[in-house]
Amino acid sequence: MHIKERRLIAGACRVLAARGLTPGFLGHVSLRVDDERLLVRCRGPRERGLAFTTEQDVRLVTLDGDPGTGGELDGWSVPHELPLHTEVLRTRPDVTAVVHAHPEDVVAADLAGLAIRPIVGALDIPGAHLAAGGVPVYPRSVLIRTRALAAQMTAAMGDRPVVLLRGHGLTSAAADVPGAVLQALSVDRLARIMLAVSSAGGVPRDLPPEDLAELPDLGAGLTSEIAWRHELARLSHRRHHGARRR
Repeated sequence: MHIKERRLIAGACRVLAARGLTPGFLGHVSLRVDDERLLVRCRGPRERGLAFTTEQDVRLVTLDGDPGTGGELDGWSVPHELPLHTEVLRTRPDVTAVVHAHPEDVVAADLAGLAIRPIVGALDIPGAHLAAGGVPVYPRSVLIRTRALAAQMTAAMGDRPVVLLRGHGLTSAAADVPGAVLQALSVDRLARIMLAVSSAGGVPRDLPPEDLAELPDLGAGLTSEIAWRHELARLSHRRHHGARRR
């Protein structure tokens, strides 16, 4: 059941790990399948971290964390932060996929007082537009393991696609799994550039409004479909030949 979707989520987990957004073994990706259930990356009996996720690690569960069908959680446990996913899905009908990751550059930039801003243009057009709309911050550095805490996070997130979690990571929400992952990658890229500019003694500055207005929508075929194929191809190349993180 949902074999294609499980494979998609597993690939997304490996992409996040390859890009350095989930150092270690923490983080998870989910996908809504109907009004009451979602597929989510769970922890199995041979847990090794997101870099080694397979479709068997992706399990069907209810919004309350119960098995979505018979035997679905036999040998697997749902993430402690499952409410982070389910509260977004409950409150955001526009969202189908949720990514929770721990990109260290994003955490460092926030702790340094650097808000994610549109400081680059054609280098990352979707990222520039995302940042221009604002990337809010949930100010509590806690494990979001209850609906009450998740409600605080979603309140901070509002209708934005990404929220930073202070001293913790980020949550990215989108209409599909590739979109949620690519958003997280854009925020991580902006954070790294902002840290580099600041470390060089510069001051990150927003694009001029006229430059931001000039950045075109290149269409989902380029900014999503090709970008996602690139991430999967890069992952395959890295697995077979070895590669640097970025």
